[in-house]
Amino acid sequence: MTTRYEQVKAELQENPKTWLITGVAGFIGSNLLETLLRLDQAVVGLDNFATGHQRNLDEVQDLVEKEQWERFRFIEGDICDLETCRQAVGSVDYVLHQAALGSVPRSINDPITTNKANIDGFLNMLVAAKDEDVDSFTYAASSSTYGDHPALPKVEENIGNPLSPYAVTKYVNELYADVFLRVYGFKSIGLRYFNVFGPRQDPEGAYAAVIPRWIAAVINEEKIFINGDGETSRDFCYVRNVVQANILAAIYGGMVDSKVFNVACGKRTSLNGLYDLVSEKINKKIGKEVRVEREYKEFRKGDVRHSLADISSIGHLLGYKPEYDIESGLDEAVSWCLSNYEKK
Repeated sequence: MTTRYEQVKAELQENPKTWLITGVAGFIGSNLLETLLRLDQAVVGLDNFATGHQRNLDEVQDLVEKEQWERFRFIEGDICDLETCRQAVGSVDYVLHQAALGSVPRSINDPITTNKANIDGFLNMLVAAKDEDVDSFTYAASSSTYGDHPALPKVEENIGNPLSPYAVTKYVNELYADVFLRVYGFKSIGLRYFNVFGPRQDPEGAYAAVIPRWIAAVINEEKIFINGDGETSRDFCYVRNVVQANILAAIYGGMVDSKVFNVACGKRTSLNGLYDLVSEKINKKIGKEVRVEREYKEFRKGDVRHSLADISSIGHLLGYKPEYDIESGLDEAVSWCLSNYEKK
């Protein structure tokens, strides 16, 4: 049976649109770019390279056809500048707003910079998209919005108190989106991402996500550090599931009032379980046994203990159905890392 996502992709190839991706040089943004160009769409990309990389754009260029790459127009600029946002949204059909400063620890160390990018920048994009009257506006929300609410799985309507400045900024995005519907009639869709991983995710730096950091550690036979006792659990979501959710939200978002949806797999894995999976996948790929040492550290400020998404709403209303679980996603992520990370 053909899925709604497969139907949408076929329709887009027959009737191409123009898309804006903010944060296009980042991990998720570049994966969106790759998929849309493969579908023969026209894409405008905006990035200031605060956390994105030119190498991500270069890789996408190598992966798509020359004619597809020529449909991409890049703007180097900052979402904190309203005029840049207005320039970027001009004559586009769909906006996929991914630009933000991620990371709970980063926001704790520097809440002002996080606030500027995630709230001021978001509001600029929302105003520019409203004024241009784009067909749809989809933005990256976050599972951090659930805060200290104890219930599992996480259901969109039930949130707790935020546990970090980053969580506050992502919740404010949702509040602004809701107000823009009530005041201006401008619809948008927020996608609450749960622990996204995959190709082009940066393993370096203090704020690197756990999966690319651990894959790099195993490849280089370095010690792995685990925050807490290792029984903290997450609903890890492969990036191609996130790409699917964005495309479905862009096409069908206008059929529902401003709303937020969980984007995940609906299954959770402990950090100890993740350690075993990463080791197993790499060992299988390289054909030898590598088992690096793990060291447990203090729990990290602002982290929730367990995270698991209810994905029934996005499945019912938008037709989302994850194509990858943690194991199949890790298969692809590990293959990419082995091809792209240089062993030290």
